[in-house]
Amino acid sequence: MAAHRKPRQRSLSGNTVRAAATLALAGAATATAFDGTGNAEPQLTPAQVKAKVDQLYQEAEAATQKYDGAKDRADTAERRLRSLQDETARAQEKLNSARDALGSTAAAQYRDGGIDPSWQLALSSDPDQYLDDAAFAERIGDRQAGAVARVRGQLREIEQLRGAAHVELTSLRSRQAELKRQKSAINAKLGEARRLLDRLSPGQRAAVAADEGTGRASRSASDARAPLTAGSVTATDSRATAAVAYAYSKLGSPYVWGATGPDAFDCSGLAQAAYRSAGISIPRTTYAQINAGRRVSRSELQPGDLVFFYSGISHVGIYIGNGEMIHAPNPSAPVRIAPVDEMPFAGATRVV
Repeated sequence: MAAHRKPRQRSLSGNTVRAAATLALAGAATATAFDGTGNAEPQLTPAQVKAKVDQLYQEAEAATQKYDGAKDRADTAERRLRSLQDETARAQEKLNSARDALGSTAAAQYRDGGIDPSWQLALSSDPDQYLDDAAFAERIGDRQAGAVARVRGQLREIEQLRGAAHVELTSLRSRQAELKRQKSAINAKLGEARRLLDRLSPGQRAAVAADEGTGRASRSASDARAPLTAGSVTATDSRATAAVAYAYSKLGSPYVWGATGPDAFDCSGLAQAAYRSAGISIPRTTYAQINAGRRVSRSELQPGDLVFFYSGISHVGIYIGNGEMIHAPNPSAPVRIAPVDEMPFAGATRVV
């Protein structure tokens, strides 16, 4: 019989050893990550942070224009709804008065036993007046029929008004929901930008801010107003000159998304307020403002022209001459003077 022998244990091969070591290292790395000491976010340089923040601000500006458009539509829907509600209330008062009049007539007929007026007159003790009284009764009947017809018409009018008001209310709620979505998008972009800036040291943040100011050719309000008072910034139209003067007067005002002045602005809010001060109404959003006048080329720019940027027409400034504009940049910078070529140029419009 063959002897029973214990099976021989095989030695680990090189591949097996390496695989085991890899698994061990992966497990250690995973444990470290769960401990919160690994998998750290890559450290961005101040220049990378600035580039990312600028991108977020531009995306927030695009969302702001959508918010502005939704708010404008919501405001319009709300005004129409209030007008319809007022009109419905007035129609209801007229209807109530007509109903009261019909009720009085019906009550009088009931008191008379429900006898038709013509029979009452026919049985009158004064037959000489019969024909005249019969004609009078007929006229009364015609007027009563007309009153009933008017009440029915008023009921139809009220139902139509209520239907229109319901449509406007539905539209308003839809616009309000859109406002909420755009507001969330804006806050998310701005919040991410703040978090990126907070990761920098105070010195790095100061350097980014300084670079921001240099890149946007910021000037003090007093220095910037000097060319205007000297007459060098004068548009061909007095209303355009007035719009430029308003923009100069708002240098240093804070950027606030959705704001149209008088103390804070977003970019399209500043353009709208400037021309409103000159007696001209232009739309609320950049993508509507670009169609508010005659398109002009970059080489034709004159003070007062509106200049637009980015492919989505999401930013606007007011041209003041010498290749410069006044605009409301973003939450990191107030209303200021900047070169037109600091952003991708998309077009220009001459309002007047």
